[in-house]
Amino acid sequence: MEVEIISKESVKPSSPTPPHLKIFKLSLLDQQVVTNPYISVIFYYPNSNGDNILQAQEKSLALKESLSKTLTQFYPLAGTVKDDLSIDCNDVGAYYALALVRLRLEEFLSHPDLKFFYRLLPFRPTFEASGIGDRVTNVQVNIFECGGIAIGFCISHKIVDAASLYTFLKGWTNIACGDKEVIYPNFTAQSLFPAKDLRLKEASMAACGLWLKKGMCITKRFVFDVDAISTLKAEATRNGVQNPTRVEVVTALIWKCVMAASKENCGFQKPSLITQAVNLRRKLASTSSKDLIGNLLWSPCVECLDNNETTLDGLVKKVRKSISKIDNEFVKKAQGDNGYIAIMESSKGMGEIGSKGTIDTLNFTSWCKMGFYDIDFGWGQPCWLTGIIGYGSPVFLNLITLMDTKCGKGIEAWVNLDDEVMEILSGNSELLAFASLDPSPLPKDEVAFNKPIFK
Repeated sequence: MEVEIISKESVKPSSPTPPHLKIFKLSLLDQQVVTNPYISVIFYYPNSNGDNILQAQEKSLALKESLSKTLTQFYPLAGTVKDDLSIDCNDVGAYYALALVRLRLEEFLSHPDLKFFYRLLPFRPTFEASGIGDRVTNVQVNIFECGGIAIGFCISHKIVDAASLYTFLKGWTNIACGDKEVIYPNFTAQSLFPAKDLRLKEASMAACGLWLKKGMCITKRFVFDVDAISTLKAEATRNGVQNPTRVEVVTALIWKCVMAASKENCGFQKPSLITQAVNLRRKLASTSSKDLIGNLLWSPCVECLDNNETTLDGLVKKVRKSISKIDNEFVKKAQGDNGYIAIMESSKGMGEIGSKGTIDTLNFTSWCKMGFYDIDFGWGQPCWLTGIIGYGSPVFLNLITLMDTKCGKGIEAWVNLDDEVMEILSGNSELLAFASLDPSPLPKDEVAFNKPIFK
């Protein structure tokens, strides 16, 4: 796949950031982020209007204009990383690249090859990125031969999680479409969860380092449709689980099958642990908490120590019990000047589990029900979106991201594992009875893509 960058520029806020807002302090929870330095996501839009090449490029011009206005509201996203405690809101702007892709979008999505996806991003994410002096926001707009568009984002995880990213993109699309509703970001996370010094981050990273594994990995997509999820829910319900959710059953099945793959690979069953990122916004009393910008997340963990615990229903119960630890009381304790105590105690507990000896770990994060398929810049909704891509990149190789399918009822699981375990998992008959491996995201009955518009 040939991708030609035809322009690079900075898109600055339409109005300068006031002097008293030039330094944006990160919250206690922002300091705890030890996952990918950038959140990477790509949105794919078919050329449903039959636009020619000039019209497709005019879309990019309109995008830049609306982005400039949006960055005035979301001013920290127009800055650079100052250090581990703050963002320099210097109005350097977002990096913005325009690229031409010598391929039709339909062809690209018919047989998605994850090895090439990073070419649609502003850069290939690495652990070294999102460091001091790096931009917070980076965008690459890719125009395919058919006029379809893919927009790739790399936005610093130091200041946004998936929910923050949605708030930013929703604010941008509202401005792009001329909607009367204005999204006003809530920047009060630092006052709710005030940061301390770097010793807390160092302690957290020391604990997390026991079960987060860096390395080169293989990425695969396992797609669960509505019928498969209904069957999994029914199986869990028959064995005593009340009203299991689709995220619970998919998480439990993947966990079960990865444990089996690990056992086959090393010859014995190792203890296993999973973490699950929980959105704290739903636990806060404020009505504006849904628009909080920052990493409003915490990740409880749960162990599976022996073979007797590896039934689907048993693992669903473990998943549910783990998430229930992050209740209103925990979130209340984590706030205020003494909130770091609750965070330290939780980090210490995870560190103690990870220090028991050889243990397999999986880290789950869910983007389900966040509304990313509503991100419409005026050309209609995306036909697909892809999340964290680790194929051939140095990432946490035990990270699993769950995302909605286009219909909103299925789940795409983006799984990053080392190559030996992934090879075994990709042939796991129990997993493949419920999930399709790397299928095309295109609809089976009709495709709304047009003919090439440039040679």
